[in-house]
Amino acid sequence: MRVAFMWNKIKRYFKNNPTQLKVARTLLELGLSIDEDGKIYCGSIEISPTKMAKALDIDRRVVKNTVESILSEPELKEMFMKIKSAGPFFGDVAKQLGFGVIVITADPKTVGIVAKAATLIADKGISIRQIIAEDPELFPEPKLTIVTEKEVPGEIIPEFLKIPGVKHVTIY
Repeated sequence: MRVAFMWNKIKRYFKNNPTQLKVARTLLELGLSIDEDGKIYCGSIEISPTKMAKALDIDRRVVKNTVESILSEPELKEMFMKIKSAGPFFGDVAKQLGFGVIVITADPKTVGIVAKAATLIADKGISIRQIIAEDPELFPEPKLTIVTEKEVPGEIIPEFLKIPGVKHVTIY
């Protein structure tokens, strides 16, 4: 099921309860799953409703009610029971690990940006460690973050800007 369709379904389902929508969005953004018993997980680690509520600055009952609502809707239940966290994101610790980072802001509807960016990096003899693309349905200004085995030379920026749809490039 497409993310846009599912996100629109979630928004419609929780349209009269913005606080529950906030919880559902957080579950989706973080890849937190729900089991049959209504427990929240990040991978195999259980997340307490109290801790999640505190992080979102809401009452824990809202978290519990949101989970119950999700479990009562078959499509939402299936999705939230299967969703998984994407794993570690190295972009914020790249410097400490000796990696390079390229952040690209682009038109999310443009096809081929990842392929063309990967080709530019490969042509410089640099391998890619990680690529994370934020979903445009969840993030108003989605970014493509590419973590590379080593720093990427700054003179490559104009080449990235020639890729159709690319608006902005930052290299760290």
